[in-house]
Amino acid sequence: MAKHHSTKGSWEQDFDKYVPSLIVEDLPCYILYRFDSKNSLGHEWLFLSWSPDSAPVRHKMLYASTKATLKQEFGSAHIKDEMHATVKDEVSLKGYKAHLSGVSAPAPLTDREEALKELQESEPHTNYGTDSRQSTMGGVAFPITDAAKQGIVDLQKGSYNYLQFKIDIEEEKIHLSKAAKISLVELPQQVPSDQARYHLYIFQHTHEGDHMDSIVFIYSMPGYNCSIKERMMYSSCKGQFLEIIEKMGLEVAKRVTFSISCIFYLSVCIHI
Repeated sequence: MAKHHSTKGSWEQDFDKYVPSLIVEDLPCYILYRFDSKNSLGHEWLFLSWSPDSAPVRHKMLYASTKATLKQEFGSAHIKDEMHATVKDEVSLKGYKAHLSGVSAPAPLTDREEALKELQESEPHTNYGTDSRQSTMGGVAFPITDAAKQGIVDLQKGSYNYLQFKIDIEEEKIHLSKAAKISLVELPQQVPSDQARYHLYIFQHTHEGDHMDSIVFIYSMPGYNCSIKERMMYSSCKGQFLEIIEKMGLEVAKRVTFSISCIFYLSVCIHI
């Protein structure tokens, strides 16, 4: 969270006092603004996404692809209305009321369709067709480092049975943070308690009398010990990361979110 303000008047009185000052001309951002109204869960909120025409396309893509994750983390049920703005005049009470007056009732867009629409509005001279949407709207595609690629090759050769990966948010790269040979009971000890990680583990077991080496992808996220930005990045990069490693020849048998039950009962997780 970059900034926040305490309310003093009604939501209409405070809107122009605080909201316009939160935006930066060339930098996309999300703004959550609290209404006076409440539902059964508490106050209702406006979710405003600011993506100016002058912002770099890379930044627009990053924000559009993480929007659904942020809404989920915040709680979609708390959001009463959503608004997308590309020029400063729209980020005002007058602009919001114009948004309300212009709201029609078409069929609701999916999160991906909505993100694609925002990108098209933000960059009118760029064509985001179906093929592009598959590669950019499926998540954020951070590259993996050479060391990470080598770790995957070594896993395939049998040098290791466990790899751990971390995202460097500033570099926008995925690094190999650990490579080892471990037993199943040692697996939970590898999971950081304060940072998110991706893990690959070769689970050796028998199923219906056959010996099997199953590659399991584990996504560990230690709840609210991580920042919202980190949770968003790991959630948004996951699909593209899996696509990369599968193109390198890894066949992932099961994808799980870390939990003790899945660690100790992987055979159940894999074969259901």
